[in-house]
Amino acid sequence: MQKTGSISGPAGASGGHGADASGGPSAGPSQAGPRPPGAPAAGRRGRGADRYHFKPYNVGRWLVWGGYALVLAVAPMFFTTSLSMTMLSQMGIGIIACLAFNMLLGQGGMLSFGHAVYSGLGSFFAIHTLNMVSAGTLALPVSLVPLVGGLFGLLFAVLLGWVTTKKAGTPFAMITLGVGELVWAMSLMFPGFFGGEGGISGNRVAGQPLHGITFGPQIQLYYLIALYCFVCTALMFAFTRTPLGRMLNAVRDNPERVEFIGYSTQYVRYFAFCASGFFMGIAGGLGALNFEIVTAEVVNAARSGAYLLFTFLGGAVFFFGPIIGAVLMVLALVLLSEITQAWLLYLGLIFLFMVMYAPGGISSLIMMNLRVASFGKLRQLWGSYLALGGLAFVMLAGAGAMIEMVYHLQLNEALGPQMKFMGATLNAKGFDSWFGAAFVLLVGVVLFEVTRRHFVLQWGAIQGDIEKEIKRREAL
Repeated sequence: MQKTGSISGPAGASGGHGADASGGPSAGPSQAGPRPPGAPAAGRRGRGADRYHFKPYNVGRWLVWGGYALVLAVAPMFFTTSLSMTMLSQMGIGIIACLAFNMLLGQGGMLSFGHAVYSGLGSFFAIHTLNMVSAGTLALPVSLVPLVGGLFGLLFAVLLGWVTTKKAGTPFAMITLGVGELVWAMSLMFPGFFGGEGGISGNRVAGQPLHGITFGPQIQLYYLIALYCFVCTALMFAFTRTPLGRMLNAVRDNPERVEFIGYSTQYVRYFAFCASGFFMGIAGGLGALNFEIVTAEVVNAARSGAYLLFTFLGGAVFFFGPIIGAVLMVLALVLLSEITQAWLLYLGLIFLFMVMYAPGGISSLIMMNLRVASFGKLRQLWGSYLALGGLAFVMLAGAGAMIEMVYHLQLNEALGPQMKFMGATLNAKGFDSWFGAAFVLLVGVVLFEVTRRHFVLQWGAIQGDIEKEIKRREAL
Protein backbone atom coordinates (compact mmCIF):
# COMPACT_ATOMS: atom_id res chain seq x y z
CA MET A 1 0.00 0.00 0.00
CA GLN A 2 1.19 3.53 -0.74
CA LYS A 3 1.13 6.22 1.95
CA THR A 4 -0.14 9.47 0.53
CA GLY A 5 1.34 11.60 3.28
CA SER A 6 -1.90 13.43 4.09
CA ILE A 7 -3.05 13.33 7.73
CA SER A 8 -6.65 13.44 8.82
CA GLY A 9 -8.07 14.66 12.09
CA PRO A 10 -8.41 12.66 15.29
CA ALA A 11 -10.27 9.41 15.08
CA GLY A 12 -13.98 9.98 15.25
CA ALA A 13 -13.84 13.64 14.12
CA SER A 14 -16.33 14.26 11.37
CA GLY A 15 -14.79 17.41 9.99
CA GLY A 16 -11.25 16.08 9.42
CA HIS A 17 -9.50 19.06 11.02
CA GLY A 18 -6.11 17.38 11.45
CA ALA A 19 -4.75 18.78 8.17
CA ASP A 20 -6.02 20.42 5.04
CA ALA A 21 -5.91 18.83 1.59
CA SER A 22 -2.40 20.08 0.98
CA GLY A 23 -0.98 18.59 4.16
CA GLY A 24 -0.67 22.00 5.84
CA PRO A 25 -1.30 22.82 9.49
CA SER A 26 -4.67 22.09 11.04
CA ALA A 27 -7.29 24.72 11.68
CA GLY A 28 -6.85 26.79 14.84
CA PRO A 29 -9.10 26.58 17.92
CA SER A 30 -11.15 29.56 16.80
CA GLN A 31 -12.01 27.72 13.59
CA ALA A 32 -12.45 24.24 14.99
CA GLY A 33 -14.75 25.26 17.86
CA PRO A 34 -14.40 24.56 21.59
CA ARG A 35 -12.26 21.65 22.69
CA PRO A 36 -14.30 18.72 24.09
CA PRO A 37 -13.59 17.77 27.68
CA GLY A 38 -10.75 15.32 28.01
CA ALA A 39 -9.44 15.94 24.51
CA PRO A 40 -5.73 16.77 24.17
CA ALA A 41 -4.88 20.40 23.65
CA ALA A 42 -3.90 21.61 20.23
CA GLY A 43 -0.28 20.78 19.47
CA ARG A 44 -0.11 18.10 22.24
CA ARG A 45 -2.05 15.30 20.55
CA GLY A 46 -0.65 11.81 20.79
CA ARG A 47 0.78 10.08 17.77
CA GLY A 48 -2.07 7.59 17.77
CA ALA A 49 -4.58 10.39 17.26
CA ASP A 50 -3.38 10.95 13.66
CA ARG A 51 -4.67 8.68 10.93
CA TYR A 52 -2.86 8.12 7.64
CA HIS A 53 -4.67 7.67 4.35
CA PHE A 54 -3.43 4.87 2.14
CA LYS A 55 -3.86 4.41 -1.58
CA PRO A 56 -4.13 0.71 -2.46
CA TYR A 57 -2.17 -0.81 -5.30
CA ASN A 58 -4.03 -1.75 -8.45
CA VAL A 59 -3.79 -5.48 -7.84
CA GLY A 60 -5.38 -6.39 -11.16
CA ARG A 61 -2.79 -4.41 -13.11
CA TRP A 62 0.07 -6.01 -11.18
CA LEU A 63 -1.37 -9.46 -11.90
CA VAL A 64 -1.76 -8.72 -15.61
CA TRP A 65 1.74 -7.36 -16.05
CA GLY A 66 3.23 -10.06 -13.85
CA GLY A 67 1.42 -12.72 -15.88
CA TYR A 68 2.63 -11.12 -19.11
CA ALA A 69 6.24 -11.19 -17.92
CA LEU A 70 5.82 -14.76 -16.67
CA VAL A 71 4.50 -15.94 -20.04
CA LEU A 72 7.44 -14.34 -21.84
CA ALA A 73 9.87 -15.95 -19.39
CA VAL A 74 8.52 -19.51 -19.31
CA ALA A 75 7.35 -19.90 -22.93
CA PRO A 76 10.67 -21.48 -24.09
CA MET A 77 10.35 -24.09 -21.34
CA PHE A 78 7.17 -25.46 -22.92
CA PHE A 79 8.01 -24.90 -26.60
CA THR A 80 11.50 -26.28 -26.96
CA THR A 81 11.83 -27.15 -30.65
CA SER A 82 13.78 -25.00 -33.09
CA LEU A 83 10.59 -24.09 -34.95
CA SER A 84 8.91 -23.06 -31.70
CA MET A 85 11.84 -20.89 -30.65
CA THR A 86 11.87 -19.18 -34.03
CA MET A 87 8.12 -18.54 -33.85
CA LEU A 88 8.34 -17.21 -30.29
CA SER A 89 11.07 -14.79 -31.36
CA GLN A 90 9.00 -13.58 -34.29
CA MET A 91 5.98 -13.17 -32.03
CA GLY A 92 7.96 -10.90 -29.72
CA ILE A 93 9.04 -8.77 -32.67
CA GLY A 94 5.52 -8.76 -34.09
CA ILE A 95 4.03 -7.62 -30.77
CA ILE A 96 6.25 -4.53 -30.73
CA ALA A 97 5.48 -3.73 -34.38
CA CYS A 98 1.70 -4.21 -34.08
CA LEU A 99 1.49 -2.19 -30.87
CA ALA A 100 3.51 0.59 -32.52
CA PHE A 101 1.22 0.49 -35.54
CA ASN A 102 -1.81 0.65 -33.26
CA MET A 103 -0.54 3.92 -31.79
CA LEU A 104 -1.69 5.36 -35.09
CA LEU A 105 -4.65 3.16 -36.02
CA GLY A 106 -6.39 2.45 -32.74
CA GLN A 107 -5.36 5.40 -30.62
CA GLY A 108 -5.12 8.11 -33.26
CA GLY A 109 -7.52 6.91 -35.94
CA MET A 110 -4.79 7.17 -38.59
CA LEU A 111 -4.84 4.44 -41.23
CA SER A 112 -1.32 3.92 -42.56
CA PHE A 113 -0.55 1.80 -45.61
CA GLY A 114 3.22 2.30 -45.44
CA HIS A 115 4.27 2.02 -41.82
CA ALA A 116 6.63 -0.87 -42.57
CA VAL A 117 8.97 1.81 -43.95
CA TYR A 118 10.14 2.71 -40.44
CA SER A 119 10.66 -0.84 -39.25
CA GLY A 120 12.36 -1.68 -42.55
CA LEU A 121 14.74 1.28 -42.49
CA GLY A 122 15.46 0.48 -38.86
CA SER A 123 16.38 -3.05 -39.98
CA PHE A 124 18.76 -1.80 -42.66
CA PHE A 125 20.57 0.58 -40.34
CA ALA A 126 20.70 -2.07 -37.63
CA ILE A 127 22.27 -4.65 -39.96
CA HIS A 128 24.86 -2.11 -41.15
CA THR A 129 25.61 -1.29 -37.51
CA LEU A 130 25.97 -5.00 -36.76
CA ASN A 131 28.46 -5.35 -39.61
CA MET A 132 30.45 -2.44 -38.23
CA VAL A 133 30.54 -4.15 -34.85
CA SER A 134 31.68 -7.38 -36.51
CA ALA A 135 34.43 -5.51 -38.37
CA GLY A 136 35.64 -3.91 -35.14
CA THR A 137 35.06 -0.35 -36.33
CA LEU A 138 32.30 0.30 -33.78
CA ALA A 139 32.44 -0.63 -30.10
CA LEU A 140 28.78 -1.29 -29.39
CA PRO A 141 27.20 -4.26 -27.61
CA VAL A 142 25.03 -6.38 -29.87
CA SER A 143 22.20 -6.05 -27.35
CA LEU A 144 21.99 -2.31 -28.13
CA VAL A 145 21.79 -2.70 -31.91
CA PRO A 146 17.95 -2.68 -31.85
CA LEU A 147 18.12 0.77 -30.24
CA VAL A 148 20.07 1.94 -33.29
CA GLY A 149 17.19 0.74 -35.42
CA GLY A 150 14.79 2.60 -33.14
CA LEU A 151 16.74 5.84 -33.40
CA PHE A 152 16.82 5.71 -37.18
CA GLY A 153 13.14 4.79 -37.26
CA LEU A 154 12.55 7.89 -35.16
CA LEU A 155 14.78 9.97 -37.44
CA PHE A 156 12.88 9.04 -40.59
CA ALA A 157 9.56 9.46 -38.80
CA VAL A 158 10.66 12.99 -37.89
CA LEU A 159 11.64 13.70 -41.51
CA LEU A 160 8.68 12.10 -43.28
CA GLY A 161 6.06 12.44 -40.58
CA TRP A 162 5.63 16.19 -40.85
CA VAL A 163 4.44 15.90 -44.44
CA THR A 164 2.47 12.76 -43.72
CA THR A 165 0.49 14.17 -40.79
CA LYS A 166 -0.53 17.39 -42.52
CA LYS A 167 -3.71 15.61 -43.51
CA ALA A 168 -5.95 13.08 -41.78
CA GLY A 169 -8.38 10.40 -42.93
CA THR A 170 -8.15 9.24 -46.55
CA PRO A 171 -5.46 11.79 -47.59
CA PHE A 172 -3.26 10.54 -44.73
CA ALA A 173 -3.69 6.94 -45.90
CA MET A 174 -2.82 7.86 -49.49
CA ILE A 175 0.27 9.82 -48.42
CA THR A 176 1.54 6.87 -46.37
CA LEU A 177 0.95 4.57 -49.34
CA GLY A 178 2.93 6.90 -51.58
CA VAL A 179 5.79 7.18 -49.09
CA GLY A 180 5.89 3.40 -48.74
CA GLU A 181 6.06 2.87 -52.50
CA LEU A 182 8.73 5.57 -52.80
CA VAL A 183 11.00 3.95 -50.21
CA TRP A 184 10.44 0.48 -51.69
CA ALA A 185 11.44 1.77 -55.15
CA MET A 186 14.53 3.41 -53.66
CA SER A 187 15.53 0.13 -52.04
CA LEU A 188 16.01 -1.32 -55.53
CA MET A 189 17.67 1.80 -56.94
CA PHE A 190 20.48 2.01 -54.37
CA PRO A 191 22.01 -1.47 -54.08
CA GLY A 192 25.06 -0.08 -52.30
CA PHE A 193 23.01 0.49 -49.15
CA PHE A 194 20.02 -1.81 -49.58
CA GLY A 195 21.91 -4.72 -51.15
CA GLY A 196 19.67 -5.08 -54.20
CA GLU A 197 17.54 -8.19 -54.45
CA GLY A 198 19.97 -10.18 -52.30
CA GLY A 199 19.77 -7.78 -49.37
CA ILE A 200 22.37 -7.25 -46.63
CA SER A 201 23.50 -10.08 -44.38
CA GLY A 202 25.28 -9.99 -41.04
CA ASN A 203 26.44 -12.05 -38.10
CA ARG A 204 24.97 -11.41 -34.65
CA VAL A 205 27.79 -13.31 -32.92
CA ALA A 206 30.02 -10.25 -32.86
CA GLY A 207 31.97 -8.26 -30.31
CA GLN A 208 32.97 -9.42 -26.85
CA PRO A 209 30.54 -11.82 -25.14
CA LEU A 210 29.02 -10.58 -21.88
CA HIS A 211 28.96 -13.25 -19.15
CA GLY A 212 29.15 -15.91 -21.84
CA ILE A 213 26.18 -14.51 -23.80
CA THR A 214 27.04 -14.46 -27.50
CA PHE A 215 23.47 -14.44 -28.90
CA GLY A 216 24.45 -17.35 -31.10
CA PRO A 217 21.93 -19.80 -29.60
CA GLN A 218 18.34 -18.89 -30.42
CA ILE A 219 17.32 -19.11 -26.76
CA GLN A 220 19.69 -16.26 -25.86
CA LEU A 221 18.32 -14.09 -28.64
CA TYR A 222 14.77 -14.93 -27.61
CA TYR A 223 15.27 -13.62 -24.10
CA LEU A 224 16.78 -10.42 -25.52
CA ILE A 225 13.67 -10.05 -27.73
CA ALA A 226 11.43 -10.85 -24.74
CA LEU A 227 13.12 -8.14 -22.67
CA TYR A 228 12.67 -5.56 -25.42
CA CYS A 229 9.10 -6.75 -25.92
CA PHE A 230 8.16 -6.30 -22.27
CA VAL A 231 9.85 -2.91 -21.90
CA CYS A 232 8.41 -1.55 -25.17
CA THR A 233 4.94 -2.82 -24.28
CA ALA A 234 5.15 -1.09 -20.89
CA LEU A 235 6.36 2.16 -22.49
CA MET A 236 3.62 2.15 -25.11
CA PHE A 237 1.01 1.47 -22.43
CA ALA A 238 2.43 4.35 -20.39
CA PHE A 239 2.13 6.53 -23.51
CA THR A 240 -1.62 5.93 -23.55
CA ARG A 241 -1.84 7.40 -20.03
CA THR A 242 0.10 10.58 -20.84
CA PRO A 243 -1.59 13.89 -21.76
CA LEU A 244 -0.31 13.40 -25.31
CA GLY A 245 -1.90 9.95 -25.47
CA ARG A 246 -5.21 11.28 -24.17
CA MET A 247 -5.10 14.18 -26.60
CA LEU A 248 -4.40 11.71 -29.41
CA ASN A 249 -7.65 9.93 -28.52
CA ALA A 250 -9.42 13.29 -28.63
CA VAL A 251 -7.98 14.02 -32.09
CA ARG A 252 -9.29 10.65 -33.21
CA ASP A 253 -12.79 11.24 -31.84
CA ASN A 254 -13.35 14.99 -32.38
CA PRO A 255 -10.53 16.90 -34.11
CA GLU A 256 -12.66 20.05 -34.53
CA ARG A 257 -13.14 20.36 -30.80
CA VAL A 258 -9.42 19.83 -30.19
CA GLU A 259 -8.67 22.73 -32.51
CA PHE A 260 -11.37 24.78 -30.78
CA ILE A 261 -9.73 24.44 -27.35
CA GLY A 262 -6.38 25.57 -28.75
CA TYR A 263 -4.44 22.42 -29.66
CA SER A 264 -2.91 21.72 -33.05
CA THR A 265 -4.15 18.39 -34.35
CA GLN A 266 -1.18 18.11 -36.67
CA TYR A 267 1.30 18.49 -33.82
CA VAL A 268 -0.50 15.78 -31.84
CA ARG A 269 -0.53 13.42 -34.82
CA TYR A 270 3.08 14.26 -35.61
CA PHE A 271 4.41 13.53 -32.12
CA ALA A 272 2.47 10.26 -32.00
CA PHE A 273 3.79 9.39 -35.46
CA CYS A 274 7.37 9.94 -34.28
CA ALA A 275 6.86 7.80 -31.18
CA SER A 276 5.40 5.03 -33.31
CA GLY A 277 8.33 5.25 -35.73
CA PHE A 278 10.77 4.77 -32.83
CA PHE A 279 9.15 1.54 -31.68
CA MET A 280 8.79 0.30 -35.26
CA GLY A 281 12.52 0.85 -35.68
CA ILE A 282 13.22 -1.23 -32.57
CA ALA A 283 11.10 -4.05 -34.01
CA GLY A 284 13.07 -3.77 -37.25
CA GLY A 285 16.40 -3.90 -35.40
CA LEU A 286 15.33 -7.03 -33.53
CA GLY A 287 14.27 -8.56 -36.84
CA ALA A 288 17.73 -7.88 -38.27
CA LEU A 289 19.32 -9.71 -35.33
CA ASN A 290 16.87 -12.59 -35.59
CA PHE A 291 17.20 -13.30 -39.31
CA GLU A 292 20.73 -11.90 -39.83
CA ILE A 293 19.65 -10.71 -43.27
CA VAL A 294 17.55 -7.76 -44.44
CA THR A 295 16.02 -7.54 -47.91
CA ALA A 296 13.79 -5.06 -49.70
CA GLU A 297 10.74 -7.06 -48.59
CA VAL A 298 10.84 -5.39 -45.18
CA VAL A 299 9.71 -2.04 -46.66
CA ASN A 300 7.16 -3.20 -49.22
CA ALA A 301 3.42 -2.75 -49.09
CA ALA A 302 2.79 -6.41 -48.20
CA ARG A 303 4.54 -6.00 -44.86
CA SER A 304 2.56 -2.86 -44.08
CA GLY A 305 -0.63 -4.66 -45.08
CA ALA A 306 0.20 -7.53 -42.72
CA TYR A 307 0.56 -5.11 -39.81
CA LEU A 308 -2.78 -3.51 -40.71
CA LEU A 309 -4.62 -6.80 -41.21
CA PHE A 310 -3.54 -8.51 -38.02
CA THR A 311 -3.80 -5.43 -35.84
CA PHE A 312 -7.40 -5.16 -36.98
CA LEU A 313 -8.04 -8.88 -36.42
CA GLY A 314 -6.61 -8.68 -32.92
CA GLY A 315 -8.64 -5.57 -32.17
CA ALA A 316 -7.44 -2.00 -32.46
CA VAL A 317 -9.90 -0.67 -29.89
CA PHE A 318 -8.14 -2.29 -26.92
CA PHE A 319 -4.48 -2.07 -25.98
CA PHE A 320 -3.95 -5.84 -25.83
CA GLY A 321 -5.63 -6.43 -29.20
CA PRO A 322 -2.45 -6.02 -31.30
CA ILE A 323 -0.71 -8.57 -29.05
CA ILE A 324 -3.31 -11.14 -30.09
CA GLY A 325 -2.94 -9.99 -33.69
CA ALA A 326 0.84 -10.41 -33.63
CA VAL A 327 0.50 -13.99 -32.38
CA LEU A 328 -2.01 -14.74 -35.14
CA MET A 329 0.27 -13.11 -37.71
CA VAL A 330 3.17 -15.44 -36.93
CA LEU A 331 0.90 -18.49 -36.82
CA ALA A 332 -0.54 -17.57 -40.22
CA LEU A 333 2.74 -16.66 -41.91
CA VAL A 334 4.69 -19.64 -40.56
CA LEU A 335 2.23 -22.48 -39.94
CA LEU A 336 -0.79 -21.78 -42.15
CA SER A 337 1.42 -21.10 -45.14
CA GLU A 338 2.95 -24.57 -44.70
CA ILE A 339 -0.41 -26.31 -44.39
CA THR A 340 -2.05 -24.95 -47.53
CA GLN A 341 -1.10 -22.98 -50.60
CA ALA A 342 -4.36 -21.07 -50.38
CA TRP A 343 -3.53 -19.52 -47.01
CA LEU A 344 -3.83 -15.96 -48.30
CA LEU A 345 -7.35 -16.70 -49.53
CA TYR A 346 -8.30 -18.08 -46.12
CA LEU A 347 -6.91 -14.97 -44.46
CA GLY A 348 -8.98 -12.80 -46.76
CA LEU A 349 -12.14 -14.74 -45.90
CA ILE A 350 -11.41 -14.49 -42.17
CA PHE A 351 -10.85 -10.74 -42.51
CA LEU A 352 -14.12 -10.40 -44.43
CA PHE A 353 -16.14 -12.21 -41.77
CA MET A 354 -14.48 -10.27 -38.96
CA VAL A 355 -15.39 -6.99 -40.63
CA MET A 356 -18.98 -8.16 -41.07
CA TYR A 357 -19.66 -9.75 -37.69
CA ALA A 358 -16.96 -8.53 -35.27
CA PRO A 359 -15.50 -5.19 -36.44
CA GLY A 360 -13.93 -4.67 -33.02
CA GLY A 361 -11.66 -7.67 -33.47
CA ILE A 362 -11.01 -10.61 -31.17
CA SER A 363 -10.25 -8.38 -28.19
CA SER A 364 -13.71 -6.80 -28.37
CA LEU A 365 -15.30 -10.27 -28.34
CA ILE A 366 -13.26 -11.15 -25.26
CA MET A 367 -14.21 -7.97 -23.42
CA MET A 368 -17.91 -8.28 -24.25
CA ASN A 369 -18.00 -11.82 -22.94
CA LEU A 370 -16.08 -10.82 -19.82
CA ARG A 371 -18.80 -8.24 -19.17
CA VAL A 372 -21.47 -10.90 -19.56
CA ALA A 373 -19.50 -13.27 -17.31
CA SER A 374 -19.19 -10.60 -14.60
CA PHE A 375 -23.01 -10.64 -14.32
CA GLY A 376 -23.13 -14.44 -14.22
CA LYS A 377 -24.91 -14.88 -17.55
CA LEU A 378 -22.20 -16.42 -19.71
CA ARG A 379 -23.40 -19.97 -19.06
CA GLN A 380 -26.62 -19.12 -20.91
CA LEU A 381 -24.62 -18.67 -24.12
CA TRP A 382 -22.52 -21.85 -24.10
CA GLY A 383 -25.05 -23.79 -26.21
CA SER A 384 -25.20 -21.07 -28.84
CA TYR A 385 -21.42 -20.75 -28.92
CA LEU A 386 -20.98 -24.48 -29.44
CA ALA A 387 -23.59 -24.48 -32.20
CA LEU A 388 -22.01 -21.50 -33.96
CA GLY A 389 -18.54 -23.01 -33.67
CA GLY A 390 -19.65 -26.36 -35.03
CA LEU A 391 -21.52 -24.83 -37.94
CA ALA A 392 -18.59 -22.54 -38.72
CA PHE A 393 -16.41 -25.66 -38.93
CA VAL A 394 -18.96 -27.24 -41.32
CA MET A 395 -18.85 -24.15 -43.54
CA LEU A 396 -15.07 -24.18 -43.46
CA ALA A 397 -15.01 -27.85 -44.44
CA GLY A 398 -17.27 -27.28 -47.43
CA ALA A 399 -15.58 -24.10 -48.61
CA GLY A 400 -12.11 -25.49 -47.92
CA ALA A 401 -12.78 -28.61 -49.97
CA MET A 402 -13.82 -26.51 -52.98
CA ILE A 403 -10.86 -24.13 -52.58
CA GLU A 404 -8.35 -26.95 -52.26
CA MET A 405 -9.74 -28.73 -55.33
CA VAL A 406 -9.40 -25.54 -57.37
CA TYR A 407 -5.80 -25.08 -56.23
CA HIS A 408 -5.08 -28.74 -56.90
CA LEU A 409 -6.30 -28.45 -60.48
CA GLN A 410 -4.27 -25.28 -61.02
CA LEU A 411 -1.00 -26.24 -59.34
CA ASN A 412 -0.87 -30.02 -58.92
CA GLU A 413 -2.71 -31.38 -61.93
CA ALA A 414 0.31 -33.49 -62.86
CA LEU A 415 -0.20 -35.51 -59.66
CA GLY A 416 -3.62 -36.69 -60.82
CA PRO A 417 -7.15 -35.73 -59.76
CA GLN A 418 -7.03 -37.57 -56.43
CA MET A 419 -6.23 -35.49 -53.32
CA LYS A 420 -6.54 -35.66 -49.54
CA PHE A 421 -8.48 -33.12 -47.51
CA MET A 422 -9.23 -33.43 -43.79
CA GLY A 423 -8.74 -37.19 -43.96
CA ALA A 424 -11.08 -37.67 -46.93
CA THR A 425 -10.11 -38.58 -50.48
CA LEU A 426 -11.52 -36.18 -53.06
CA ASN A 427 -11.55 -36.31 -56.84
CA ALA A 428 -10.92 -32.80 -58.10
CA LYS A 429 -12.49 -33.71 -61.47
CA GLY A 430 -15.37 -35.73 -60.09
CA PHE A 431 -18.94 -34.49 -59.85
CA ASP A 432 -19.55 -36.27 -56.55
CA SER A 433 -16.75 -34.40 -54.75
CA TRP A 434 -17.91 -31.02 -56.00
CA PHE A 435 -21.55 -31.71 -55.26
CA GLY A 436 -20.73 -32.98 -51.76
CA ALA A 437 -18.55 -29.98 -50.94
CA ALA A 438 -21.18 -27.55 -52.23
CA PHE A 439 -23.93 -29.34 -50.29
CA VAL A 440 -21.94 -29.23 -47.03
CA LEU A 441 -21.19 -25.54 -47.57
CA LEU A 442 -24.83 -24.67 -48.33
CA VAL A 443 -26.17 -26.57 -45.32
CA GLY A 444 -23.57 -24.97 -43.07
CA VAL A 445 -24.40 -21.45 -44.30
CA VAL A 446 -28.16 -21.87 -43.85
CA LEU A 447 -27.92 -23.40 -40.38
CA PHE A 448 -25.28 -20.90 -39.31
CA GLU A 449 -27.48 -17.98 -40.30
CA VAL A 450 -30.49 -19.42 -38.46
CA THR A 451 -28.39 -20.02 -35.35
CA ARG A 452 -26.81 -16.57 -35.61
CA ARG A 453 -30.20 -14.84 -35.67
CA HIS A 454 -31.29 -16.81 -32.62
CA PHE A 455 -28.03 -15.85 -30.91
CA VAL A 456 -28.58 -12.17 -31.70
CA LEU A 457 -31.98 -12.27 -29.99
CA GLN A 458 -30.52 -14.14 -27.02
CA TRP A 459 -27.62 -11.70 -26.76
CA GLY A 460 -29.98 -8.71 -26.88
CA ALA A 461 -32.12 -10.15 -24.10
CA ILE A 462 -29.06 -10.73 -21.91
CA GLN A 463 -27.81 -7.20 -22.52
CA GLY A 464 -31.24 -5.88 -21.53
CA ASP A 465 -31.10 -7.86 -18.29
CA ILE A 466 -27.62 -6.49 -17.61
CA GLU A 467 -28.78 -2.91 -18.10
CA LYS A 468 -31.68 -3.48 -15.72
CA GLU A 469 -29.30 -4.92 -13.13
CA ILE A 470 -26.98 -1.92 -13.50
CA LYS A 471 -29.88 0.49 -12.95
CA ARG A 472 -31.04 -1.52 -9.93
CA ARG A 473 -27.58 -1.32 -8.38
CA GLU A 474 -27.38 2.41 -9.06
CA ALA A 475 -30.76 2.90 -7.39
CA LEU A 476 -29.46 1.18 -4.27
